[in-house]
Amino acid sequence: MTTKSSHSLLFPILLLLVSMTSIQSGAALARTLFPEFGVLGVSVLRLVLAAIVLMIVMRPWRQGWPKGSKGRALIVYGVSLGGMNMLFYQALAHIPLGIAVALEFTGPLAVAILGSRRLLDVLWVVLIILGLWLLLPLNNFGKEFSVAGVLYGLGAGACWALYIIWGRKAGARHGSSAVPLGTFVAGIMGLTIGMTQLGTQLFIPHLLPLAFVVAILSTALPYSLEMIALRRLPSRLFGTLMSLEPAVATLSGLLFLHQHLSWIQYLAILLIMVAAGGAAKTARSSSKDSSESSTQDKSDEESIEEVYHHPT
Repeated sequence: MTTKSSHSLLFPILLLLVSMTSIQSGAALARTLFPEFGVLGVSVLRLVLAAIVLMIVMRPWRQGWPKGSKGRALIVYGVSLGGMNMLFYQALAHIPLGIAVALEFTGPLAVAILGSRRLLDVLWVVLIILGLWLLLPLNNFGKEFSVAGVLYGLGAGACWALYIIWGRKAGARHGSSAVPLGTFVAGIMGLTIGMTQLGTQLFIPHLLPLAFVVAILSTALPYSLEMIALRRLPSRLFGTLMSLEPAVATLSGLLFLHQHLSWIQYLAILLIMVAAGGAAKTARSSSKDSSESSTQDKSDEESIEEVYHHPT
């Protein structure tokens, strides 16, 4: 790699790192609001405020609401997005941030690995299983480690997998409007649940600015930065760098929430990161083997982004 090309990659790599830091900092800030809003309240406000921001910025209503089967795909996409966010915040209430993100990452990893036919992917499966086995104190669930938190984290990962599958369908039919419209569906779902469970307690005026900051850090800012980075980075490098997200989450939990993990759990997160990076490279190599055309390269970038972009 020449010096010129190295410099051209430095800026988008920096943007991607800032994006991941923004997402996990937003999650850490959200965790501090749990005592005031409750877990459900924070997750609902994040969805609602994020939907408002994206609707204002991207203005998808100009194309109208899709009808028929196109609308159904968008609804399933939005519901999976809302479920992922709400389950992830429930996980944060029970387990450390880094572990929650590592568990959630099993969703896109499963999609990436199941979509490939290379024997090398068996290695990534083994690393995931080993990482989960080391990550979770299977014989020591209790006050120090909640089985509910683990189930919430894995549930968020399952929703992330559904988000990817249905996001492809929604994105193919609605283009850039799919994200704000899907987030709008997620916001409506969250607001309905939140108002049913919490009523007016969902809104605490003097804390709403902090909730808005959470929505910006977790949604508008990182999404914008990742879109810029994706256009300037090779898809293989993009997917590999996104595998750093569990490490960024662990560091955010340590710095902002003082969440310390054992060295075995740090090792487990590292194994899951290696599996994520390996799956990204395998997916890219597999696609490249099948076609070297520029059209295929564009498709590869979209595929990698769908799998490894952390949705809103």
